[in-house]
Amino acid sequence: MADPFLKVSALRGGYGAVEVLRGVDFDIEAGEVVALLGSNGVGKTTLSSILTGLNPAWGGSVTFKGEEIGKLSAGEIIDRGIIHVPEGRHVFPNLTVRENLELGSYRRARANRAANIEHVYEIFPRLEEREQQKAGTLSGGEQQMLAIGRGMMAEPELLILDEPSIGLSPLLVEEMFDLITKLNEEGLTILLVEQNVLQSMEIASRAFVMENGAITLSGKPAELMDDPELQRSYLGLV
Repeated sequence: MADPFLKVSALRGGYGAVEVLRGVDFDIEAGEVVALLGSNGVGKTTLSSILTGLNPAWGGSVTFKGEEIGKLSAGEIIDRGIIHVPEGRHVFPNLTVRENLELGSYRRARANRAANIEHVYEIFPRLEEREQQKAGTLSGGEQQMLAIGRGMMAEPELLILDEPSIGLSPLLVEEMFDLITKLNEEGLTILLVEQNVLQSMEIASRAFVMENGAITLSGKPAELMDDPELQRSYLGLV
């Protein structure tokens, strides 16, 4: 059998003397939307940081398309097509929308910058309308669009979306999940790191639930939604 697109095995990591990840195992196949679910403080952001080279792993392995990438730098991981849209948007507030997008292709896909900007504008018409507006003056939803658009500028093969719905109104949350579905339909593989269980389950092909630095539940959304532990811990139904 071929290797999974991304495979994480026995991954450990943390900060200082504090171990946050305690042997994380999961995989992603090409073309999937995989949801990584869990409440605050369980290790989701630490995992994203290790996958993208921002923090070193303490142990275990991460392979992408069959290559071990666990010890690569953040720039080298970008070069291979893994792009992270972090929690909190982190746009450059004093730069325009277009300037923010252009920075997204600084490391990868620079030659296709103009075409990729047009593609982003097709996905997010509001960004084209605000092309010369400073990013710091955009609404929260528009800044999230810009953050994702900037990630798309690097032509990702795997897009890691870290809490994309956080801080958005219910209507904008719906729009955001519709957008993620559209990107996936274009062929993009997505790791969706979220607390929003119900809507993540609606669009994911598989889901993993993290607690206390480890994966405790995994499977297809329909199966997991019937799991009493998930219902009790995340939905308050039991």
